[in-house]
Amino acid sequence: MRVFRALRVIAAVSVLSCCTALCHDSTDAQHDDDLELLKRTSRAFSGVAKKAMPAVVYIEVQRAAPATSSQGQRPGTGEDEDAGYRMQPYSQRRPNHSRHGSGFLVSPDGYILTNNHIVEGVERVTVRLHDGSVHPAAVTGGDPRSEVALLKIEGRELPHLELGSTENLEVGEWVIAVGNPFGLRATLTVGVVSAKGRSNIGVAEYEDFIQTDAAINPGNSGGPLLNLDGQVVGMNTAIYSESGGHMGIGFAIPVDMAKIVMGQLKKSGKFIRGYLGIQLNRDDIDEDMAESFGLTNVTGALVADVLTDSPANEAGLKEGDVVLAMNGGRIPDNNFFRSQIALTEPGRKISLQVFRAGKTEEVTVTVGTFPGDIDLARRGAKLAGDLGLTLQELTPDIAVHLGFEPEEGVLVMAVRPGSIAASADIQPGNLIVSINRNPVGDIATFGQLLTKSASNGNALLRLRNIKFTWYVLVKLP
Repeated sequence: MRVFRALRVIAAVSVLSCCTALCHDSTDAQHDDDLELLKRTSRAFSGVAKKAMPAVVYIEVQRAAPATSSQGQRPGTGEDEDAGYRMQPYSQRRPNHSRHGSGFLVSPDGYILTNNHIVEGVERVTVRLHDGSVHPAAVTGGDPRSEVALLKIEGRELPHLELGSTENLEVGEWVIAVGNPFGLRATLTVGVVSAKGRSNIGVAEYEDFIQTDAAINPGNSGGPLLNLDGQVVGMNTAIYSESGGHMGIGFAIPVDMAKIVMGQLKKSGKFIRGYLGIQLNRDDIDEDMAESFGLTNVTGALVADVLTDSPANEAGLKEGDVVLAMNGGRIPDNNFFRSQIALTEPGRKISLQVFRAGKTEEVTVTVGTFPGDIDLARRGAKLAGDLGLTLQELTPDIAVHLGFEPEEGVLVMAVRPGSIAASADIQPGNLIVSINRNPVGDIATFGQLLTKSASNGNALLRLRNIKFTWYVLVKLP
């Protein structure tokens, strides 16, 4: 009997030993699999680095004086490197200072994409390639409203990156940022796409940013954001930071937007936007507003006003219309619709699905040419000067400081004694909201509307201060 019990114990111990051995083998196998997965991921990052590094360039620029932005603010930390857009006003800088940033080659013959704020208003641009060679660069064109600029260096068979697409880019997808943060050239950081379609950041007029936690620091601006295939999906442009360094929130221009702007810059040196001639509601549609309009979904862009003699007016768009879709694609909010129109080639017909008085209608509009480009802005400033006015576009910072709403009008900074404006009792600090009942959003529109009034010999201005709103009829020179 004792022999039988002993045999049972020996058998149990043998089984337990076998199970333990099997468990160890299984754990080791799982560990090996996990380790191999990590190694493959690491090799994927390394593969992108080897492909991208030769095409990422170091840009150094020489300025005669601090540049000013059409937005009234610039990136800056007060140091000599590009600030990666901290979304704070520029610090005062020394004259004749040099700054640097990043860029990347997009063609074998030397075209380079970068941020407009790096090269805007510069005297000289120098590009250093990954192989150490230094090249003078020409600014082919730049667009401050989208923050895209195109440079050109001389060369053949240069290393360059493939431009991908952001259409299928997913939140949570791995991305890789490459650039020259703090002057540390050819630096690679890794993260994920944190969000898409970020707007109202205050960096550019047209915003549809990719948000990422891949480290972006001062000097990274203009560098590529890449997917694991080594394709460019964005251009690093801004960081949110209270310290000037990486805090896990960076923003990149979608490559689909950059490609459209680049095409026009390469062709003509400037970007001409599409234009409808409407003013969208200040705020996006929320649940309460959707219910009041009879909408079943919180979506769309609400038309607050339609300019006379505009493409929208000619097509029959009306105040109170809610644009739900464009060419079959859903319109989630105001900023998205605004950007889509701006990126549409003038002269092209588009189909808009409009919700009006409880019904859905289709409206076809021929997109016009945006009137607010540089030439019109200069003309607007000249016409304002003829009236005796010095104007400033209303930036978000100025609006908050003075108690106005952003994009509400143009601000009167000074009035020349004895001028037409002085005779009309227009004062510094007044806001010009509209001309002949058409809203004034910027100095270019001011000039356009004032030019249209020239045949009548006068213009009806609607003005505002903190307490009052009033109309003034001014005679034009």
